[in-house]
Formats: sequence, structure tokens, C-alpha cells
Amino acid sequence: MADTETLHETPLAGLHRELGGRMVGFAGYAMPVQYPAGIMAEHLACRSGAALFDVSHMGQAELRGDGAAAALERVTPAEIQALKPGRQRYALLLNEAGGIVDDFMVANLGDRLFLVLNASRKAVDVEAIGAALPPGVSIVPRPDRALLALQGPGAEAILAGLAGGVAALSFMGVLETPVAGVPALITRSGYTGEDGFEIGIPAEGAEAVARALLAAGAAPAGLGARDSLRLEAGLPLYGQDIDETTSPVEAALVFSLGKRRRVAWDFAGAERVREELDNGPKRLRVGLLPEGRQPARAHTEIALNGVPVGEVTSGGFGPSLGAPVAMGYVARAHAEDSTALELMVRGRALPARTAPTPFIPHRYKRSGATA
Repeated sequence: MADTETLHETPLAGLHRELGGRMVGFAGYAMPVQYPAGIMAEHLACRSGAALFDVSHMGQAELRGDGAAAALERVTPAEIQALKPGRQRYALLLNEAGGIVDDFMVANLGDRLFLVLNASRKAVDVEAIGAALPPGVSIVPRPDRALLALQGPGAEAILAGLAGGVAALSFMGVLETPVAGVPALITRSGYTGEDGFEIGIPAEGAEAVARALLAAGAAPAGLGARDSLRLEAGLPLYGQDIDETTSPVEAALVFSLGKRRRVAWDFAGAERVREELDNGPKRLRVGLLPEGRQPARAHTEIALNGVPVGEVTSGGFGPSLGAPVAMGYVARAHAEDSTALELMVRGRALPARTAPTPFIPHRYKRSGATA
């Protein structure tokens, strides 16, 4: 754990401490890992109602200029040029070797693209994207902005009471409208598997918006609940489940490859991606269900009859499932669902089986007209 006195703080640092948040170092920032209610309660509050997360440590940036979408496609296999105004998309930033530099969200705001980047990678991303841009297109970081995530089945009702037009917004939709009187950029998606919203706002308005959301019924939640929620949702965490050595095919993120891009093969790392799609990767990211109650943490060895076949990348207890869950990479020959494997925890071989993800079904709002 880093010394929190040497870390950056988000605009909500004072509010976190006022609410009793236990602060830890994460990605260079002092962030709340949990509040007095505890991680279990925060997790279940998100599954049953609504939880509010401060994600202001993440990077926000604008891509400006004619041809910005085409320029971004040089470093991502996503179809950015086909992204309509008012919509956002999950995308991967790839290096020339087909490794994942970062995963990020990109929104089309009509006159510019808006990117949300992982906190630990935002400087790397800006440099990599900037190097690929032609004259007339620029990437502009927006450290002057804060970002909140409101997640859970109760999120729509809470936010709709503070911002107009929210109920009509569908999954991956984008809306620019005030929240509690503060100009905001709202997107509808999330990292928990629940319906929810990300609310981008000027830093000086962050505390007023957060207090309004909490007063309307959202429960404050920290990094601990965010991690257990995303693990149950089967979503990879950059730096744990994906990094510059993993490819989109290995990471089971093929859905992020645009159809047109898989015909043109005109993006960084295309050669490796194409070869793995044609012939299969050497390893695959899989879900894992350990038997018993003991969780297997990251870097736990995965074995078959005592022979190493892979490694856990994320693992812990799933509060909604009441059981441990994990994700990791195994050799492709052992990646089929329900394959019996062993997790080597403290020298003991714990039985486990590969399992499809998500462990908890996603509950995104796929249509905009009805709740």
C-alpha cells in the first residue's frame, strides 16, 4: 500500500474522508477502498439498489479534428468511423505485436470523440494515440474533469430525479445534460454488470453532484466492492487480466473487433490477431469456480494432474454468489467449460472447474424506451 500523503487526490477526497472511507493508494491516487458499511454491504447495495463510485482517477481526453475517427482506427481494431453521434463503444488500444496497451471507452459527441482511459495507463495512452495522429488531429487530456459511476437497478430512478432524458438513454448511449444543475456528460454502461451510468462533470461541481446522488439514495462504494462486482461480471481488469502481452483473442475480447476491421486488417497488431483467429491462440482467459469456500488469488498456479497449465489473474469471494470465483489463463486444450483443474493454494491442490462468464448475468438496459 502506498503512502497516501504522496498520492494525487480526486476532487471528492474530502467527501470520502467525511463519509469514513478507508483510503489506500491506487494507480497513483488516494482512493477509498471501503466505507464503514464494508465491502460486502457495498457490493450487495449495488446489486439490489444503487452504489456510487468515484472514478475520477481515470483519464478523460478529447480527440479533435477532421478525420479523428479514422486516425484512432490506426491503433484500435474497433469500428470508430461507424460509431454514431450519441453512442459510445468499448475499444482496445493495441501495440504492433498485438498486445493490449489499454482498454478504453470512446464516445462520439458529434464534433469530437471523448475517451475514458484506465488510470494507470492514461499517460501511455495519450502518448501512443498522439503518435499515431496525422496533422490536424489532436488528443487533449481533460484533467479538469471528475467522473462518477452510479451503478445498480436503482440507478435510473435516482439519476432521473436529477437529470432530464436519462430514462430514454439505452445501453452505450451518450447524453449531455445538467445533473443537479452541473453540466454533465452522461453515458450508460458500467463495470459491475448492472445497469448504470458514468457522469463526467467539471471538477469543481463533483462534490455537489455526489452529495445530490447520495441524498437521493445511492450508497457510497469503494474499490473493494468495485473489484468483486466486476469479477462476478466476468470483466477483465487492465494490469491483472490483460496487459501488453495478451491479445484480444486470448483475452476473449473478440467482440471488440469490428467486422470491417477483420476484413481490412488495417490496425496495429493485425497480423497476430488474424493468425490467432485462424489457428487459435495458445492460451485463453476462462472463468473458474473453485470448490469449497477458499478463494484463489491472482498468480495462483492452475494445474491438471499436477502439471501447470495456467495462472489465475483475478480471484476472490463473490458476495452475490456466496462462493469464490476466479478468472485466469489456461492452455487452449483445457479451456472448455467444466474442465476439472486444480488451483495450487498454499501448497494444496484445490479442485475447480472452468466455467462460462459472467458468473452473474449482466443486467444492462438494452432498449431505451422502457425500463
